[in-house]
Amino acid sequence: MSTELNRELQAPAYYLARHDGLRAVVLTAAGKAFVGGADIKEMARLDRHTARTFITNLHLAIDEIRRIPVPVIGRINGYCLGAGLELAAVCDFRVAADTAMFGMPEVRVGMPSVIEAVLLPRLMGWGKATEILLTGDMIDAQEAMVCGLVQKVTAGDRIDAQVEAWISSIMASAPDAVRMQRRLVRSWQDMPIDAAINAALDAFEESHAGSEPRTYLSRFLGN
Repeated sequence: MSTELNRELQAPAYYLARHDGLRAVVLTAAGKAFVGGADIKEMARLDRHTARTFITNLHLAIDEIRRIPVPVIGRINGYCLGAGLELAAVCDFRVAADTAMFGMPEVRVGMPSVIEAVLLPRLMGWGKATEILLTGDMIDAQEAMVCGLVQKVTAGDRIDAQVEAWISSIMASAPDAVRMQRRLVRSWQDMPIDAAINAALDAFEESHAGSEPRTYLSRFLGN
């Protein structure tokens, strides 16, 4: 993930976030890796004055994905390292090919893991997140699923079937409710329990200002 690629990722994410008809986003890669990490050659030229700009631009690109208001599915087809794992961490669903490998190798090249790496303990638990952050060691797809980093692991030729299954469930659900639920889940990450419950009460009331609850409940009841 170079500065140039960050810009190329940020622009369509910004556009998608403002697309009213959007229901879901699938994030994947065409090559053998999901993302191999930040651009090593570019990082090798950084100094104290340019390092913050580089890492801030990387954060802004990943954060633009995080701000998309509909479910984001990470389709992880290979190595998912460093910035790639941070990109995967902001997805709502993560399915990995059984050959995928995950890691945060920054300490191996003389720097700490930062920005969206802060999400990893919430996904993996403090023990496993601390292990990969402090050692730079990689884990395979099965271990990633055991610790909760990914929800599904499948053979490479079955990965699209899992993506389609999630999309089918999303499309069967009320679109405004899905957007509201995603917004709530994101807000819960930053709130104490009492505040999160109050936010949920507000959202429940807000949902009934529209027609979706009546429409979808009537459909469920066969009316």
